[in-house]
Amino acid sequence: MLRMAACALLMAALAPVTVLAQAYPGMSPVVRTVAPAQLDAIARDREVAERFTRGLDAEARADWRTAAAEFTRAVSLNPPEPRGSTAQYDLGIAQAHLGAYAPAEAAFEEALRRDPGFAAAAANLVETALQAGDVARARSAADRFIAIAPSSLRARYSRGLVALEQNDLATARADFAALTAASPSYALAHYDMAVVDIRAADYAAAQTELQAALALSPSYARARFALATLMLRSDRRAEASANLARVIQDADDPSLRALAVSLRDRLNGNQQ
Repeated sequence: MLRMAACALLMAALAPVTVLAQAYPGMSPVVRTVAPAQLDAIARDREVAERFTRGLDAEARADWRTAAAEFTRAVSLNPPEPRGSTAQYDLGIAQAHLGAYAPAEAAFEEALRRDPGFAAAAANLVETALQAGDVARARSAADRFIAIAPSSLRARYSRGLVALEQNDLATARADFAALTAASPSYALAHYDMAVVDIRAADYAAAQTELQAALALSPSYARARFALATLMLRSDRRAEASANLARVIQDADDPSLRALAVSLRDRLNGNQQ
């Protein structure tokens, strides 16, 4: 039940962030027995519970190496469901934070093999595969995420990003359109739709989407930079320069700010 609640919370979120560790209940009361097989099973269950406790504590401290070690041991004990898939999932989370993307992907895949309806594992597999540059696996995971949670906006967003990476503009457009229809005030969805339109050379539609994004979030520097470049295409230099000045003011990303400064300076130099 706890894991289901955590998964529901994940699927309600739209921002592509890494999901936190799964909660795990405390140990059951000790069963009194003298049978060796039962004693061994009890000891194993106790160790699994202890490894989860230590691993979750380590994740709360962002001590990902310790967390990975604890969940690796929990996985080696091969606990039954739902603990088995949960251990794989938490191991994948820790490994992804350590930049060990291939092992993290394998852990999320195993979590899904054990629990095919584990939406959080599918969501994190998409993001981890994208970070690793494994676009084919990301698309497979995104399609699986949609199958698990067809009404999830997070699933639509995940697949839209992967489809855009693959230049599958039809799928990306459909998924981002679902986002803008369900959540019209979500500025990022309008920006992503604009990216689709730009790749399709539909610049008028892209400008409309970027203006919608900026109406919702005026300090959205990346959307404003994209709008400035579209204005340059139609030789609206004064408007482009004004938007670039706003990008320089609002951008948190130093690279984006430097690019806006360079483009504005070249533009102003040409105007003189």
